[in-house]
Amino acid sequence: MQYIKKHPVLDIPGKREVLFTCNGKSCSGHEGEPVSSALIANGIHTFSYHYRNHLSQGIFCANGQCSHCTVLINGIPLKSCITPLKAGMDVRTLEGLPELAESKRKPGKSRSLNDGCDVLVVGGGPSGMTAALELANAGFSVILADDKTRPGGKLLLQTHKFFGSTADCYAGTRGHRIAELLEEQLRVHAGIRILSDTLVAGIYKDRKAGLFIGNKNYALVDFKGLLISAGARERSLIFPGNQLPGVFGAGAFQTLVNRDGVRAAGKIFIVGSGNVGLIAAYHALQAGISVKGICDILPQPGGYKVHADKIRRMGVPLYLRHTVLSAGGNDKIERVTIAEVDEEGNPLLETAKTFDVDTLLIAVGLAPIDEFFEMAQEFGFPVLKAGDAEAIAEASSAMFGGRISGLKMAKLLGKDIKIDETYYEKARVLKSPPGKTYPRQQIELKENFQPIIHCLQEIPCNPCVSICPVNAIQLHPRLHNILDVPEYTGKCTGCMQCVAICPGLAITLARQLDGKRAELVLPYEFIPGFEPGATLPLTDIEGNYLEDGTVEQIRFHKKTRTTLLTMAVSLKNATEIAGIRVQAESETKASENTDLSYVPDNAYLCHCEMVTAGEIRKFIREHAVRDLNQLKVLRVGMGSCGGRNCALLLPKIFRDLGISPETLTPNRKRPLSVEIPMQALINEDTEKSREDL
Repeated sequence: MQYIKKHPVLDIPGKREVLFTCNGKSCSGHEGEPVSSALIANGIHTFSYHYRNHLSQGIFCANGQCSHCTVLINGIPLKSCITPLKAGMDVRTLEGLPELAESKRKPGKSRSLNDGCDVLVVGGGPSGMTAALELANAGFSVILADDKTRPGGKLLLQTHKFFGSTADCYAGTRGHRIAELLEEQLRVHAGIRILSDTLVAGIYKDRKAGLFIGNKNYALVDFKGLLISAGARERSLIFPGNQLPGVFGAGAFQTLVNRDGVRAAGKIFIVGSGNVGLIAAYHALQAGISVKGICDILPQPGGYKVHADKIRRMGVPLYLRHTVLSAGGNDKIERVTIAEVDEEGNPLLETAKTFDVDTLLIAVGLAPIDEFFEMAQEFGFPVLKAGDAEAIAEASSAMFGGRISGLKMAKLLGKDIKIDETYYEKARVLKSPPGKTYPRQQIELKENFQPIIHCLQEIPCNPCVSICPVNAIQLHPRLHNILDVPEYTGKCTGCMQCVAICPGLAITLARQLDGKRAELVLPYEFIPGFEPGATLPLTDIEGNYLEDGTVEQIRFHKKTRTTLLTMAVSLKNATEIAGIRVQAESETKASENTDLSYVPDNAYLCHCEMVTAGEIRKFIREHAVRDLNQLKVLRVGMGSCGGRNCALLLPKIFRDLGISPETLTPNRKRPLSVEIPMQALINEDTEKSREDL
């Protein structure tokens, strides 16, 4: 069983183990976890063989937004990533198209459901939770519908401490803990009803929404206002081998590792150096998974510098101005090949490098899930968006943005509310991309501890300033907001609070012992597999090895769940040392054999129907395609994801052919957001559906 037994940050609770079968073989998993997680924990990564070409497929998004994880569960095809595991389940991987199971359930007698709400909040992530609280505090009845077992969204996947403002969005607190704090507020509020394991499948002109409850029952609920906070879906990339099991989104990886406690990989490579990719690398290392490297077509990391620096210090190389060429393997990914790119972004094949891996994470951005917003606007409903559905940003921004959207909805529904104008400025700052980078402040060590700050880039963050009891750290007043870079102003008492709370692990404490030696306090968020007296490899801010330091003391800071290591180091390097290498260089070496089987047209663009980029390019040329609906002849967009995932990739195909995507007629969108069995629709609003509500 590939479950994580120990974690440096997360408590691993005892879970009830249940037995089930997969393809007739006995397996065990944790009751209530997604079936997909249980399968991967049992070493099963192939979920289906496609009807068109018998190619294997595995999980991709783990968020119900694609169909890659569909399996037969007790004879019914279901998305395994949103289906809870139960004892005795009979799970079968798909071989081509599944046969419809015979249903013995009789239609129930339809009845009217008058159990509505003032505002239906679609999605229980960070923005949906804070919006619901603002609305309920304003006196509105709220239904918060979320397709997961617990509200929290991406917060539940985040083991790192959050950036942002301590006053406005829990900065310095770990994401999964923020989810717990918000859920506690939701549960005790009389004006909020949480519908877990519930998909909002459709909205209708008479101000009703169709709810698909527990993958079983369909019911309608009335509402006056609609707030869309459904988050975002993972973007994919077009490259040969992108359909292999083991190629999946970084968010799916975090779901498996941090939420479900599954050691989902042994050796990974990551495409994308934004915050999601950088954090995924960190989460992998914490779970004991080797990270071969991160590549990005950009010349600089797309995420915060403190994240990129932290990953480099831990021994993960960043390959900038590189792209992924291909993935290869027999039924599952076994290798990935990358190469440098020229100024136009074209791969330079002579620079190709191949890495032996069992998992490739795609972290190249997200696309808002906002289809209901457009539909509701057409119907004339009071509707707003929040969080990633409105604009892709950090969860700290989503929480604050959710508050604003909740207040705006209250005004739309007639509440006399004045929104504090400072909220909009705070929201702007929290959404800000990384800004300028400055030289590090020079510190001359003395006999008492002083903080050495390795946070040099303008990012929205202030926990170190907020936590210091003597105001020894202040933001340098350039922008006059929390984007300013922190600096040491004197008076340090050596309390170590700033070292423990810094989300970027970018603060150390140092003091001089004599003319040659110094003492250094470093943050460490791994399980210490050593005792005082051990020597550890220490690096500078960008991961360059400086020296081995000797561990003098190991402390665990309970509030932040960060280990603080006091190290004996040389005086000459004391202000340069920024971190500890946790992964040996030998772990990241490329294979001696480079895979150059690079045929771009072989890449699959539509995974539901297995249509290659080459087939689509040829069809566009031959038929002068200017209407995306024409591609349905190839079945592009006709699969069970509803065309939502391939739609994100099609613009690149048209641009490569010299056709502006803006000139194309868009696809007709499906009325329902997810596929729903006819059996559930026939039983709409029955007694059982009402009980579930």
